Amino acid sequence: MFDFFSDNVYLLFMPLLTVQNISKNYGERRVLNDVSFRVNKGDRIAFIGDNGAGKSTLFKIIRGSVAQDDGEIFLHGNTIAGYLSQRIEEQDLSSATLKPSVLVEIEMRLSSLEKEISDLSASDPDPDELNSKINEYSNARSEYEAAGGYDYEYRLADAFRGLGLGETVNSARTDFSSLSGGEKMRVCLARLIVEHPDILMLDEPTNHLDIEAIEWLEGFLSSYGGAVFVITHDRHFIDAVATRVIELDGGRITEYKGNYSDYVIQKEEFLKTQAAVIENLEAELSHQLDVKQTMLSHRNISGYHQREKVVDKLSDILERERAKLPAQYAKMSFAAIPAERSGRSDKILLQVTGVSKRFDDCDHDLFSDISFELKADEKMFLCGPNGCGKTTLLQMLAGKAYGTEGKVMIASGTSCGYMGQFVPFEDEELTCFDELVERSEGIKTTEARSLLARFGFRGDDAFKQIKDLSGGERSRLYLCCLLRESPDILFLDEPTNHLDINSREILEDAVKEYDGAVICVSHDRFFIEKCADDILGFADGTASEFDKYEYYRKSVRKPVKQEEIQKEVTDKPSKKRNEDRKASAKRRQRLSDIEKETKSLEEEQKQIESRFGIDAGEEEYKRYAEISAKLNCLYEEYFELGEE
Repeated sequence: MFDFFSDNVYLLFMPLLTVQNISKNYGERRVLNDVSFRVNKGDRIAFIGDNGAGKSTLFKIIRGSVAQDDGEIFLHGNTIAGYLSQRIEEQDLSSATLKPSVLVEIEMRLSSLEKEISDLSASDPDPDELNSKINEYSNARSEYEAAGGYDYEYRLADAFRGLGLGETVNSARTDFSSLSGGEKMRVCLARLIVEHPDILMLDEPTNHLDIEAIEWLEGFLSSYGGAVFVITHDRHFIDAVATRVIELDGGRITEYKGNYSDYVIQKEEFLKTQAAVIENLEAELSHQLDVKQTMLSHRNISGYHQREKVVDKLSDILERERAKLPAQYAKMSFAAIPAERSGRSDKILLQVTGVSKRFDDCDHDLFSDISFELKADEKMFLCGPNGCGKTTLLQMLAGKAYGTEGKVMIASGTSCGYMGQFVPFEDEELTCFDELVERSEGIKTTEARSLLARFGFRGDDAFKQIKDLSGGERSRLYLCCLLRESPDILFLDEPTNHLDINSREILEDAVKEYDGAVICVSHDRFFIEKCADDILGFADGTASEFDKYEYYRKSVRKPVKQEEIQKEVTDKPSKKRNEDRKASAKRRQRLSDIEKETKSLEEEQKQIESRFGIDAGEEEYKRYAEISAKLNCLYEEYFELGEE
């Protein structure tokens, strides 16, 4: 019994891929610095980090299309890694069939064996030769079944439907030239996941998917039998799928257990603890420097040299501990400066009545009978599947397109700003700083630099030319300039597209703090849930308002009234009372545990203090700093629990 359990545990956590001490330089820049980790069977890993950090480079090194400078990659046993690039030009749709080559090869063998057996049977066959061919044919059929050949068509069709390709593509299609770039990427994704490699390596798989397809993919990957290793900036997707998060920052990786929400908690705790360790080391270093100076002033040369060694040790330890902080640890938070606006916050700026849209070459409406109002400080998000008309409606509201029926009325004197999916700049030779100054009347240098820093353009980045900016940087700069102009209504079309997590958080803070009205098209669920006051959700050729995004999604999945959904979410009083009792008991137990742990740590700290300057080594100084940091956290937690 024990041996059986152990064998199954080994199979579950069987190593599939080992990345060992991988380093990669591009010129003088080291994008990967001694990176090591392991991917086991059953892992679902989210690989995160800023754009340009080196995530795709590491994927390509694992795939073998880019060579590392140092280190090794090990695919254990017969492990097969399947790879989806985020670049369509790196995908191959040139073959005559979507079937994997292994299935095509077995089918050719089966066909050849069938002919040989038929030819032998038609003559006077040698029984041994005929039986040999029949056995060979039987083995090939078993191999074909094991490779998923008999249900491949069904599984591929199911993937096509799930990824929104059901009416566009089928497994027999061989010409994909007429498909859009997004459709081609979904075909490649469907083909890859149905091939079922041991490790699915996906680079930004949600970029070309609408919410229905993303939710289908989340469900598929959550129950995937192999390992999943995915580069993504979609935090809701990470929450739904990941069991581990690996963050790449400054060329180094840090691993976290759990999903994105777990990662945020663990990282905050690490930063808090690490900051306390550094603060205590700095205080101890300052104290030892004072002691060293006192020894010198009293002509205690022996004591002076002894303290000098202590100072050197502490300085080395402090430098190593500081290096553990993320490269962008000093990021500035966003705080919008409110504009002076006249009128009340509940003033109606925009009124939409019975709006419909039909294109000339179409025999039915894209959408119809949409009505709503937008107040002066309201954040409204337009949500729905690809092709439902969200962007078209946004352009109509902003005066950039016309409707077929209905009215769009805007309050007199209302100013508007628009940011599409592609952001244009009149002069690409200008720097970020020059662009902001030109578009912001009367802005001072200090204010311009501070505003650019809030949007991630710190130091020399403020003087990058626009032509050298990445897609995400262009979006951040454009939004920075747009918010400085402070329009009454801000129209945004998929503003988080191609932004890394840090850039998304900057944008989210900017939108949330903005004191004007916002109408935004987005499929980023994290962004929507953080910033939206109101949801205009598209379904069945029209759109309706919802208080929360989750209510809209539930109404699409199951046609029930919003009031019933809200009741289902909120009407659970008895369950809440039980949870409160459990939480209270858990708090009391935790308070008792903290008291015991605090007493033990304080005693250990006193013992270490008694050895300072005598026989204390590097480990003692480091342990002293760790204890101080831990005690600070425990004291704070104790008082917080006591207040509760």
